[in-house]
Amino acid sequence: MRAMKKITFFFVFIALLFSACKSDYELVRTSGDSNRILEAANNYFENKDYTKAISLYEIIIPTMRGKPGGEEMSYRYADAHFLSRSFILAAHYFKTFSDTYGNSPRREDALFMTAYSNYKLSPRFKLDQSSSEKAISGFQLFVNSYPNSEKVQQCNELIDELRKKKEIKEFEAGKLYYNMKKYSAAVVTLENMLTSFPGTKDEEEARYLIVKAQYLLAKNSIYTVQEERFTDALKSCDRFIKRYSESQYLDDVVDYRNISLEEIKQAQNG
Repeated sequence: MRAMKKITFFFVFIALLFSACKSDYELVRTSGDSNRILEAANNYFENKDYTKAISLYEIIIPTMRGKPGGEEMSYRYADAHFLSRSFILAAHYFKTFSDTYGNSPRREDALFMTAYSNYKLSPRFKLDQSSSEKAISGFQLFVNSYPNSEKVQQCNELIDELRKKKEIKEFEAGKLYYNMKKYSAAVVTLENMLTSFPGTKDEEEARYLIVKAQYLLAKNSIYTVQEERFTDALKSCDRFIKRYSESQYLDDVVDYRNISLEEIKQAQNG
């Protein structure tokens, strides 16, 4: 009997010792007290310990919907992800906030931060630009939703920056196709770039590459399609000469035009 008491005392002592060694964070996290958890989460947020703040917010999110403090907590939850550089989750939770709290004064900021989180995910131009696409769409939605916002100018500047990245990506892709001797793909890619980005500073070089690509495509084609493809090259040459009469590439383009014209005549004469 005395041995049983000693064992019981030992386990009670161990439990009390373990409880005493628990951190304040663990004590709050396991307390089951929503108000206490919310207060601690807010304190961690304000002290920039976003990992602990997020962990505590996640415990009480299901119990806070529709209650006082729930809206502010949801915004801070999204913001904590952004401030900890978890931009994918930040974009998701800011969007969730803007969809859930449509009448909130915080909705404007949440809508902007949804786009800005995707902007932060936008990689260098050589990589996939799906995040850039999402950011552009998000900024355009913001401008349409809040045309008088002080953030409109910033949105437009960021849209221009992202579009420039996409423009460079398409132009470099066109040049890469040309260098790989995939002339048809080069023409399509460069034409699409010029359509998507009218007025680009690279327009002259892009049209010169189109001329060369169409000429080389025709030259390396089988006889039955050469006339058609040299005709396409001739049209591109004429368009280039008309637009860029002072171009550094003009002499080359004139040569391509004369050769294309000669090849068309030979094809027509059999």
